Amino acid sequence: MSNTLGKPPVVRAEMLIRRPVQEVFRAFVDPEVTTKFWFTKGSGKLESGAKVRWDWEMYGVGADIDVLAVEQNSRIVIDWGTRVEWTFVARGENETFVTIVNDGFEGTADELLEQAMDATQGFTFVLSGLKAYLEHGIKLNLVADKSPDANIINE
Repeated sequence: MSNTLGKPPVVRAEMLIRRPVQEVFRAFVDPEVTTKFWFTKGSGKLESGAKVRWDWEMYGVGADIDVLAVEQNSRIVIDWGTRVEWTFVARGENETFVTIVNDGFEGTADELLEQAMDATQGFTFVLSGLKAYLEHGIKLNLVADKSPDANIINE
């Protein structure tokens, strides 16, 4: 059995969100909204050329984000060690199709597969949490509840 991949993995997660594109886009660029379904703290809004920090305080981890591109209501591209691109496609006035593509993973074949599986699961949680929050006003706490034994904050 070979321990190599034919090509590097590319993660893709997609979801229809039944809200206007402006609202869905804002949910990812404005940490006041993003903290309702993904990370717990963001240092600033996403703008082209910005450097921001996202923290998941319950796990004691964070990520430094280089914002490579922000195209209003259309596209976001960041680098946080790998490249992540969101695209937003309006479908009528009250529906948005969001696609998240993550690539640039590095390591052995086993490490690449583990990173790709983690990213796929993570971005699926993010989109599911976003959908519940924007469509129904429900905070599912998917990211926090994914690994309760790793949570360093006692509630």
